[in-house]
Amino acid sequence: VQLQAFGGGLVQTGGSLRLSCAASERIYSSATMGWFRQAPGKEREFVARIRWGFQHTRYADSVKGRFTISRDSAKNSVYLQMNSLKPEDTAVYYCAKDPRSDGTYVNWGQGTQVTVSS
Repeated sequence: VQLQAFGGGLVQTGGSLRLSCAASERIYSSATMGWFRQAPGKEREFVARIRWGFQHTRYADSVKGRFTISRDSAKNSVYLQMNSLKPEDTAVYYCAKDPRSDGTYVNWGQGTQVTVSS
């Protein structure tokens, strides 16, 4: 499966952005989709994930209450609504599909840049 992430951009502190990630094929109920981010000079970190069938979600502590992950099964797409953005949210955001037992993911999108100005 190919994943295409888009929706990044430049926003001021306190602003909002909505990221989208479209899959090239149907996403089945057993799948898990996630968002990760990587800031310059830092390791890639987990942001949020959603279990496709039951829509169970999980968030990194740093984004809880500000970010919301959701999905549209008809469009094979996952979204990340980001509110109350902070400069420390600046990073390249990646969507991913299907975690392995060690927490790494099988499929990755190309990333979309999010820049939050102070």
